[in-house]
Amino acid sequence: MIQFDKFQLNNGLRVIVHEDSSTPMAVLNILYDVGAKDENPEKTGFAHLFEHLMFGGSVNIEDFETPLQIAGGENNAFTTNDFTNYYVQLPAENIETAFWLESDRMLSLAFSEKSLDVQRKVVCEEFKEHYINKPYADVWFKMREMAYKQHPYKWMTIGKELSHVENASLSDVKNFFAKHYRPANAILVLAGNIKTAKAKELAEKWFGGISSGKKYERNLPIEPPQTEARKLEVRADVPLDAIYKAYHMASRTEDGYYIAELITEVMGAGSSSRLYQSLVKEKKLFSQIECHHTGSVDAGLLVIEGKLIKGVDMKLADEAIGEEIAKMRNNKIEGKELTKIKNKTEAAILFEDMSLMNRAASLAIYELLGDANMMNTELAKYQSITAEQILAESQKIFDDKNCSTLYYYSNN
Repeated sequence: MIQFDKFQLNNGLRVIVHEDSSTPMAVLNILYDVGAKDENPEKTGFAHLFEHLMFGGSVNIEDFETPLQIAGGENNAFTTNDFTNYYVQLPAENIETAFWLESDRMLSLAFSEKSLDVQRKVVCEEFKEHYINKPYADVWFKMREMAYKQHPYKWMTIGKELSHVENASLSDVKNFFAKHYRPANAILVLAGNIKTAKAKELAEKWFGGISSGKKYERNLPIEPPQTEARKLEVRADVPLDAIYKAYHMASRTEDGYYIAELITEVMGAGSSSRLYQSLVKEKKLFSQIECHHTGSVDAGLLVIEGKLIKGVDMKLADEAIGEEIAKMRNNKIEGKELTKIKNKTEAAILFEDMSLMNRAASLAIYELLGDANMMNTELAKYQSITAEQILAESQKIFDDKNCSTLYYYSNN
């Protein structure tokens, strides 16, 4: 059970404190309720660009890294389609350094053409390295565009196209900051060797005076149900043929999400999974294959992807996947297998909670989803799932009409 206290400042900033006196460290985690799905379709990649801009100096602090290193700290950030998360870990006695640094960034970034130009180049190089020049780099651009027709999940966190970031202006990024990087749109988590009373005092001191800003009200288009199978074939200079199949699944707070997660465990999580045992070990059709989901807040995708053994026919490989899917749709999972995947899921959750940084980030994410205490109740949801529920959800998800398939052929 993860214990925590929760309060809110007058400017709307939500604060969660998780006391842990067993460690000499403390973590300050700030989650901003803005992700790639909140971008203008003509100006994508901004949420991720901001992850970089936030390290380029703020109104009173020119250099973020040096004072943090002097205080014995480390920091990082990550962006998803749903939110942007920043975290600092340092010795607990130096936690006020983190408050000083993070509050100044929220107060106002030091916007300049120079800073924008530097970070724009960094992001553009990342785009080229990971999403243009790498084998299979365009898979998820194509898969998202095929699977989503309305919802902004149809573009990647890095952006829809390179030109959007290349053409980002100073006024564009200032407007994005003013709209999303406000106390009313943020969740602050303090975790580690810090008392709630001290956290409250420091939160008021450093964040209390920042103007709340207008709470961003999200109004995104809902993706309509997919009513026919979608297929795409691509040829490129990649080492092996590959196949990708994406199925629409439940959103993060629906019961179907938890069931889908167990389905991915059964189908393709590791060498003991059904797809691996059947198609890699026994039939030797794939060199690797896995099943996972996108973990999205809104309705996401359950994905099967695999690299074929050289010379294997693509249609034959697809049919073999279909046979494993048919087993999920037609037969109830046996008790022993269900117990195994529940135990595996429980172990993964408990292992993740061991890290102070993970606990801090998880509390912020669960609060974003509606209630930080979900961190303590989710395990019971997984444990209560029945074989009947897995069968019913498999029949719902693994419908051919609900599938987008990409055949990725190698020119080699």
